[in-house]
Amino acid sequence: MNPLAESASGMPLIGAPLIGQPLNRTDGHAKVTGAAIYAAEHALPGLLHAVIVTSTIAHGRIANIDTGDAERMRGVRLAMSHHNAPALPEKGRAGAGNPPAGRVLNLLQDDQVLYNNQPVAIVVAETLEQAQDAARTVRITYDAKAAVLDFELAKADLVTPDKVQGSTPDSSRGDHDAGWRDASSRIDATYTTPVENHNPLEPHATVATWNGEHLTLFDSTQYVSGDRTAVAKTLGMSPDQVRVICPFVGGGFGSKGSTWSHVVLAAMAARAAGQPVKLVLTRPQMFGMVGHRPQTEQRLQLGAAADGRLTAVRHHVISGSAFQEPWIEPSAIVTRMLYDSDSQHTTHRLARMHYGVPTFMRAPGEASGSFALESAIDELACAARIDPIALRMQNHAEREPEKGLPWSSKSLRQCYEQGAQRFGWAQRNPEPRSMRHGDLLVGWGMATAAYPANRQAASASATILSDGSAVVCSGSQDLGTGTYTVMTQIAADALGLPLEKVRFELGDTNQPHAPVSGGSQTVASVGPAVHAAATSVRAKLIAMAIGDAASLLHGMNADEIGIEAGWLFLRTLPARREPIARLIERNGGAPIEATSETKPGDEKKQFSMHSFGAVFVEVHVDPELGTVTVPRVVGAYGIGKLMNRKTGHSQLMGGVVWGIGMALQEKTEMDRLTGRAINANLGEYHVPVNADIGDIEIIVVDEDDPYINALGAKGIGEIGITGVAAAIANAVHHATGVRVRDLPITLDKLI
Repeated sequence: MNPLAESASGMPLIGAPLIGQPLNRTDGHAKVTGAAIYAAEHALPGLLHAVIVTSTIAHGRIANIDTGDAERMRGVRLAMSHHNAPALPEKGRAGAGNPPAGRVLNLLQDDQVLYNNQPVAIVVAETLEQAQDAARTVRITYDAKAAVLDFELAKADLVTPDKVQGSTPDSSRGDHDAGWRDASSRIDATYTTPVENHNPLEPHATVATWNGEHLTLFDSTQYVSGDRTAVAKTLGMSPDQVRVICPFVGGGFGSKGSTWSHVVLAAMAARAAGQPVKLVLTRPQMFGMVGHRPQTEQRLQLGAAADGRLTAVRHHVISGSAFQEPWIEPSAIVTRMLYDSDSQHTTHRLARMHYGVPTFMRAPGEASGSFALESAIDELACAARIDPIALRMQNHAEREPEKGLPWSSKSLRQCYEQGAQRFGWAQRNPEPRSMRHGDLLVGWGMATAAYPANRQAASASATILSDGSAVVCSGSQDLGTGTYTVMTQIAADALGLPLEKVRFELGDTNQPHAPVSGGSQTVASVGPAVHAAATSVRAKLIAMAIGDAASLLHGMNADEIGIEAGWLFLRTLPARREPIARLIERNGGAPIEATSETKPGDEKKQFSMHSFGAVFVEVHVDPELGTVTVPRVVGAYGIGKLMNRKTGHSQLMGGVVWGIGMALQEKTEMDRLTGRAINANLGEYHVPVNADIGDIEIIVVDEDDPYINALGAKGIGEIGITGVAAAIANAVHHATGVRVRDLPITLDKLI
């Protein structure tokens, strides 16, 4: 369904529930007019500017650092290095060890260097230009050591991680050797994905200010409460002494889910300087100290019987990691749950290098893992001469294979059917190089998409004011995904108020606690809390009417009273009604308040919870130049109940666009001599632009999930990227007969 079909204006449909309607963003006007204030735009009296100086070697120690010239320059207030930085508890590691927020940071506590672009000094001045100029005068000499910068060399000393997404790094069931031996068709292939960087439009930025022993951070973050906890622990403070504020985020994609070095360095600099300090990373500095998607090498072994039934599955993952902190890309997790098979074995290993620490990046593990798995499944379909959809349907898992649990809901079959029908899959000639569009080779490919349905505890408050309007808040974040809008819809429906009478607030640790905006869990976690708080305050309002002798609803039962468009009314006699504002005014005018917390129970012990989808792609390949274009994509998804069809469509479409970039363009080029990214800018780190994108059609399958939460809502922010790279690789093979197993698919691999 077209997400705009029911309300092209973006205005609510009168009389219809607000949940599900394709409403315009409530924060849209503020963003297009410049009224939305981002982290770096908070202007405080006496604000100073900080610039980080980063290392130019990948491994070694600082032999000497001279900040004398910088300190003597006009406007410079502070030059801090490991010589004069304040000593922190556990050398700055007190807040580490609890991702996503807690990470191992570089806070000028010693002279060690473990990656290129590591913070080694910070300069603070009255203006940004003064700080930049002074930072360039800092002189550093190094005692360099041999650095591990080659993935192949790093593989010689593999490390087994302790855990992978809370599970064991390896899994094993069934007899792989027997299944492999008995298979009629076999695939044994290795797939690789490169280092990728997040590159949100808004760079990482922090404004830090102290009031005595209390610290306020205006930080661009996906996790205000995690930020507070990590900073407080690192600095040896109580969390009550730290406040983090972030009303708007200009994109994060996982990189802003952790508290990185610059956040704490801004706080340290502000305390030392005695004035507020702003610290904004440059684009090149974002390639190193704030994470990346790590490089992977994935070997897939698939065996199938003559009818296509999987008899053996083995998925071995080697993930690039860092010496500073172990980090794993859990690429085989998707293999454990997606298809049924007689045997299944997965492993994860780390190849440590002298790079900055990797981190979460949109659909971590599932994006890279689905490329390998879904490419291998397509190869198996070709080898067995079975239609790719038919092979997947043959191995459709009716229960979660790893744990044996039933699904809370699963609409994958419907996704295959509806996506294939809309795409026209039945007209596909399966032979490679058999379809053309003029002089161009045409390829049709598809893949399965999947992502876990995550949820954590969250709290929210709701207040009905004397004028009949409401303020609802939760300490969550809006990365541009539509959280402001969706939570307003949920609250307005529960309260019985018009959309314009409800204001939702977020992004402040003074508000009720909410989890990280990552793992596609914000709506599934915060939405139920907002609904519960709004329902609770609604009940208090109805109780007020029942107990008010002057009310037309006095003495009625609570279930006899409804609220709609700001009026309380008797359900059996709607004309018997009164406005909310009049009732509150008559009862003293004080706001009515309620706070609620919701959290998952034992449902994940009883059900396996995932979103699913099917991606269909058409590519055109120039047979002489090897260039690849993607004129159309159809994605069909089963994602529970969609809260807003317009913002939901944008999220899924955005994931597809990112998948196109992952397949054809994105790669961070690392210099194997220095360990520094050599394309650390938006001119040379290629991402799709409008001209690269053709038609993208999104289908949301009707799905009811009564177990995930009270709203039936699953996350949608990350499933959109999964499967896309594989679908494109499969389409490229169909078009050309060339199987590209190493991303990105560039023209040199096709000619």
